[in-house]
Amino acid sequence: MIFDPGADDRLDRAFMALADPVRRGIIARLSRGPATVNELAEPFAITKQAVSKHIQVLEHAGLVTRTRDAQRRPVHLAAAQLEALTAWIDRYRLIHEQQFRSLDALLAEAPGSDAGAPVAPDAPNAHDGDSAEPGAAAGHAREEN
Repeated sequence: MIFDPGADDRLDRAFMALADPVRRGIIARLSRGPATVNELAEPFAITKQAVSKHIQVLEHAGLVTRTRDAQRRPVHLAAAQLEALTAWIDRYRLIHEQQFRSLDALLAEAPGSDAGAPVAPDAPNAHDGDSAEPGAAAGHAREEN
């Protein structure tokens, strides 16, 4: 495995950028396609300048890019960087899932284990009051008029 000293820095910038709900909203909108700053600003009660600053943070993190299309400067989602974040998360998720499967197998093999046995429903609590009354179903409260 090749060690990339900048990988941690890129991950840090990306996760810090995604820590803000406005920036996550921008990413969610861009997942449907490119948009201008004006289009991205519509659902938020903040200025276009504030949206532009959020876009700059996302650009610095490598999560979005801007292009020039005549007078328009659409913002695009950088899908490759999001895929790198997903791959990083999945690596650790898979490790933990394997550990849980190993633990489940170990518990199933343990003597006296009832890991595969169905769990019986709880018995009615003695403090349930009227639930023990004749004709009343256990666990149901008596209807008051």
